[in-house]
Amino acid sequence: MEKVICLLWAGESTDRAVFHATLLEGLPGALQAAGASGIRFNLEDAVSAAGAHLRQSRGERQHDAAVQFWLPSANRLRRGAVDAILEQMCERWHGWVVAESTIIANSLHPVKAGERTAGWAQMAFLTLPERLTHAEWLSLWQDRHTLVAIETQANFEYVQNLVVRPLTEGAPPYVAIVEECFPEAALTDPFVFFDAVGDPARFKGNLDRMMESCDRFIERGTIDVIPTGQYTF
Repeated sequence: MEKVICLLWAGESTDRAVFHATLLEGLPGALQAAGASGIRFNLEDAVSAAGAHLRQSRGERQHDAAVQFWLPSANRLRRGAVDAILEQMCERWHGWVVAESTIIANSLHPVKAGERTAGWAQMAFLTLPERLTHAEWLSLWQDRHTLVAIETQANFEYVQNLVVRPLTEGAPPYVAIVEECFPEAALTDPFVFFDAVGDPARFKGNLDRMMESCDRFIERGTIDVIPTGQYTF
């Protein structure tokens, strides 16, 4: 089995809410019929919109939806039906095969098929800084940063997706895609986000520790970060 993450762009004149509703209604069944399983959407919705100030951008037009799923094989010869479905559902798309590592499994808010998960999901799309080799970057991220992310935040799910290979030509140069779920209050309250409600000293310590760790393996201005709602099928 191979995990695939695809980013979808709607037409510039397409209403995003209509685009999302169309995806949620038609894409899960179509993908399942094409052999996909473990389908998850990450969409900007009415809840996650409160965290618009948390967005970060590389400067290119960001995607309008993300879909994650598993296939028996993501080989081009075996995924033709999936490619055709995605091409029908959006203006353009890019995809990657990824290696999933679940650091924190969601046990607080169990998902229900076809429903939105409680809270919100921060999706971070990482690129490789020019100052680091891939091996150096990977060690800084997974071996050193992982514990920092666990200890300084109120995340109740934390999934690291290491990019194995792109599936489409011209795909953004991401080397990893990270998904972290937080309580809804963390959209607007940084003390909740950094697990320091009522404790200014803990907040400063967690914030400083997080920023110092991120600066080791992230070049500011070169990644995309989007607050989303998580929908699982």
